[in-house]
Amino acid sequence: MNLNNRQGGYLSSLLIPLVVVGVLFVGAAGFGVWAFMERQDYKNNSDQKSAAAAAAQKTATQAEDAAKYAEEAKNPLQTFVGPAAFGAVTVQYPKTWSGYVIQDEANDVPLNSFFHPDVVPATGNYALRVAIVNQPYSEVLEGYKDAIAKGLVAVSAYKLPKVDSIVGSRVDGEIDKEKQGSLVMFPIRNVTLEVWVEAQQYVPDFNNIVLPNLSFSP
Repeated sequence: MNLNNRQGGYLSSLLIPLVVVGVLFVGAAGFGVWAFMERQDYKNNSDQKSAAAAAAQKTATQAEDAAKYAEEAKNPLQTFVGPAAFGAVTVQYPKTWSGYVIQDEANDVPLNSFFHPDVVPATGNYALRVAIVNQPYSEVLEGYKDAIAKGLVAVSAYKLPKVDSIVGSRVDGEIDKEKQGSLVMFPIRNVTLEVWVEAQQYVPDFNNIVLPNLSFSP
């Protein structure tokens, strides 16, 4: 009987469990070190992290409150009514806006109105424009032909909720040079009503406030 062979086999059978135990020990030790470091990091920085989270929450809450207040401040809406001779156009807009209206029936633009938050500037991209153009609807719409061909605007048929008997057009895109916004136009007898915004930031008010309340006598 060879004692050395028996001892070698015995040692080999012990080696595998020892290796497995060693690997598990190293893994457990590594996990323990990681857990200890995480605990120390939390312990050392918990106050700072809590303060940062609280500050972020406060900022988000303040932004939500400011947006909510800004929307609430727009009500009750103000109302403007244009000349009866040109359809008595009725427009409602936020009470936080001001208006500047030019009426001259002898002019090519007998009604030319400007509305903007706070004070109406002399120039700029206005929050709302309302105009009666002494020009047939078909000719006004034709003026966007080149812009449509170039892909600068998209034009679609449009009806007002309060005047659904008249089909007009809505224009979205570069409604004028360097002015991105939205415009609607409608025929009123032999003239054309145009209502538009000259900056994208006012399009939500245009969609949610102006258009649902816009009316005129065909």
